[in-house]
Amino acid sequence: MKEFAIFFWVLSLCVFCPAVAMDENHEFYEIPAWPELIDELRQGGFVLYMRHGRTDSSQPDQVPMDLDDCSTQRPLTDEGRQEIIQVGQAIIDSGIPVKDVVSSPLCRAKESARLAFGDNIVVEENLMYTAHLTSEEKIPIVEKTRELVSKPVEEPGMNRILVAHAPNLADLMDYFPEVEGTVVIFKPLGQGEFEYMASILPHEWGQFIP
Repeated sequence: MKEFAIFFWVLSLCVFCPAVAMDENHEFYEIPAWPELIDELRQGGFVLYMRHGRTDSSQPDQVPMDLDDCSTQRPLTDEGRQEIIQVGQAIIDSGIPVKDVVSSPLCRAKESARLAFGDNIVVEENLMYTAHLTSEEKIPIVEKTRELVSKPVEEPGMNRILVAHAPNLADLMDYFPEVEGTVVIFKPLGQGEFEYMASILPHEWGQFIP
């Protein structure tokens, strides 16, 4: 019966899948941001999904991982910390208003969120890193990720920030942002639907600062 429920959950994702960038071979490709889109972001109403800053791959996550012990998790590098500070400042300098900042519970995501946007963040357990999880364990995380990128932003003129992980987007929409610190822009459409707009790599923000 459990396998049956999972089958229908996966089927529902296919039925209500969002508009995404695909080529004729159904492979996802990134769309670079453009100035007019940044103008729209300045008016609010979008979701910015930021992958955490650059990490030290020589210190991989331990399995099982202890969320309360950062030493069991892949850490940010010093360069990653500095870069994510610069991304957060670039978002501010670009005139993009931010209200709600929601972070994964992993240390590298929480640290990235605080470095970029300050201490006023909300930690969401169901933005957990999915790479080491079973298909069943991923279900509530994918559902919460979908909810947060599809739910309209409540406060007019503001944007929502999510700080989390590449595998979560891969599970949601077959998109794995390769570069740590990438910001993925979504237009929330409500009722579980959203539109992928563009991606901005860390070094690309300079062109959007007035």
